[in-house]
Amino acid sequence: MKKYSDRDSLIQSGRLRIGCTAALSALLLLLLNACGSSSHDSPTASQNSTAAQACTALSGQSVGSAHLVTSLAAASGDVPLYCKVQGKIGPSLNFEMRLPDQWNGRLHYIGGGGYNGSIPPLTGPDAHSRLPLVALKRGFVTIASDSGHQGSSVDASFALNDPVAAELYGSLSVPTVMASAVKAIAAAYGAPPVKSYFEGCSNGGREALMSVQRFPNLFDGVIARAPGYNAVGFIGHFNLTAKLLAAPGGMLNAAKIGLLADRVRKACDGLDGIRDGIVSNPAACTPALVNYPALRCGGGVDSGDSCLSDAQLAVVNAWTSDVNWAGSPTFRNAGWSLSGNEDAPGVWDAWLTGYGDVTHSARFLLQDTTIKNLMARDPKVNSLQYAPYDQNTNQLFALGVLSDATNPDISPFIANGGRLIMWQGASDPALSTHSTIEYYKHLRDAVGATKADAAAKLYFAPGVGHCAGGPGADAVDLLAALDDWSSKGSVPGTLTSTKWDAATGAVAQSMPLCQYPLYPRYTGPVGDAAAAKLAANFTCTAP
Repeated sequence: MKKYSDRDSLIQSGRLRIGCTAALSALLLLLLNACGSSSHDSPTASQNSTAAQACTALSGQSVGSAHLVTSLAAASGDVPLYCKVQGKIGPSLNFEMRLPDQWNGRLHYIGGGGYNGSIPPLTGPDAHSRLPLVALKRGFVTIASDSGHQGSSVDASFALNDPVAAELYGSLSVPTVMASAVKAIAAAYGAPPVKSYFEGCSNGGREALMSVQRFPNLFDGVIARAPGYNAVGFIGHFNLTAKLLAAPGGMLNAAKIGLLADRVRKACDGLDGIRDGIVSNPAACTPALVNYPALRCGGGVDSGDSCLSDAQLAVVNAWTSDVNWAGSPTFRNAGWSLSGNEDAPGVWDAWLTGYGDVTHSARFLLQDTTIKNLMARDPKVNSLQYAPYDQNTNQLFALGVLSDATNPDISPFIANGGRLIMWQGASDPALSTHSTIEYYKHLRDAVGATKADAAAKLYFAPGVGHCAGGPGADAVDLLAALDDWSSKGSVPGTLTSTKWDAATGAVAQSMPLCQYPLYPRYTGPVGDAAAAKLAANFTCTAP
């Protein structure tokens, strides 16, 4: 069980790292010394407290550095009865706790996305957005925050003139919220959590690794889904591809994206034992086998949807190539694989091409706001004309210090009994699976293979996009696997992913989720479409 006693233990355990500005230092001291600490008066509570009793215990209280407002949320549909606790710390850090009617003694903190700016809701339309509800229904207290500012997840303008907001986003919001949340839980239920877990995807995955690296005593276990841990590297890659797409003739329309994806599927789909529209053996899907340069139009000039021009091939080349920037070995990003799902809804169209206008793509918006507000520090800068990306290495170092979670030595986390699960969709268009593999390999080198195997696991879900979606099975209960691992010592092996039918809510597909570097190979009956939808007919196999 983690200890959350006082300010000194927080600082000594490395949970709070004070930034260089006097304003930030003053704010953190205020947060840790705020009036309403654990000595506040509240009604008697116990771990058997109901949601209603927990709401009563915390209503209007100031606990730690947070002022709390509570409301009892009635059961509705799939959502059970719970106590909603809205907390505010300092001028702009907001968080929300959902306290279950029957607490299991555990805490689940869900990370944000992009540049955060809002509190992730309890549930949503896809497998990732439903994770907090899954935890709540199991009896976890769930927590989420806006990371210290309010705004769009693709807007970093909050950091332009507010170093406190920038530091909270970068690394301090999670430990700051936890310092108050754990005290609030103890006030509501009479005891702090016996186990605390963090789970997040994309930026939430970055927050997960940031917690492991900088605050190794904060959580018993962490789930880092598609971790955007190397901001300097992937923002630079986003900038590179955006420039190429914006260049004359560089844009790929839906037909050309389909042409490329179809070539990948024809070359690689069957390498996993079955042609099902999903390339499940990416290691065998080599560039030489795909040979996408063979799609070149005659003379390199665009002559229609049956070929790619030189300008369009330059985009594909950049997509699949590693990039390195000046200043540090960590200022790099590994290229993406061609997955065969580039034409799936929400993959290249949403993330890369912006449905024909690169300035509408998610990758453009993220690199644009980062360059404007965190690098050039000038909102009027045109990111498509910002060249070279590493023109000022001091800017890269500043971004890296703020946002990068690239330290592979997680020995303190492991020594504290911490457990780490990493997961990513194999068709992720936002963050490179090869970059995730690089971090995992560096981790194994830093702590040793034996320690790494005992404390860290990596999984890739074939055919799954960024955090969720795509034709693959995108739902997997990593929280249950982590809790069994941390609480019972049950080391996770092959897990099971499912894909839910959006209309009926029934399971449409199940697949084994194999530990890297294994992949799911079809070993079931030939020509049986129904069998190809069942995990039992696949075997995790070495590439």
